Amino acid sequence: MSKTLFDRLGGHSGITEIVDAVVEAHMHNPPIKARFLPYKEQPEKLAIIRKRTVEFFSAGSGASVFYSGKDMVNTHKGMNISPAEYIYTVDDILKVLDERNIDAASKAEVLAILWSLKEMIIGQ
Repeated sequence: MSKTLFDRLGGHSGITEIVDAVVEAHMHNPPIKARFLPYKEQPEKLAIIRKRTVEFFSAGSGASVFYSGKDMVNTHKGMNISPAEYIYTVDDILKVLDERNIDAASKAEVLAILWSLKEMIIGQ
């Protein structure tokens, strides 16, 4: 039996490391960092965002994990994320996966998941 995407991303610890690295990448990416830097001053809120992001990607990649957050539309409501901003976030995620030597097939699966979410996130 083949491994799930969750397993190929390193399980809970691997996805947690990926999420942490992506958040850090977003905070240093000039076109989108203004959206993320304020969370450095709100560690409790950042911890919740991290937890729910780990849950979301774990559940979406094959783990038996309960996602305790809102759906994507309500999570991003009022943020008015532009298509360009979404691409910058996707680029950061793919860069982090490259840095962790995630195989091409797994990266393609992650990209497919991210692309399937774009209409629920952009412009909300």
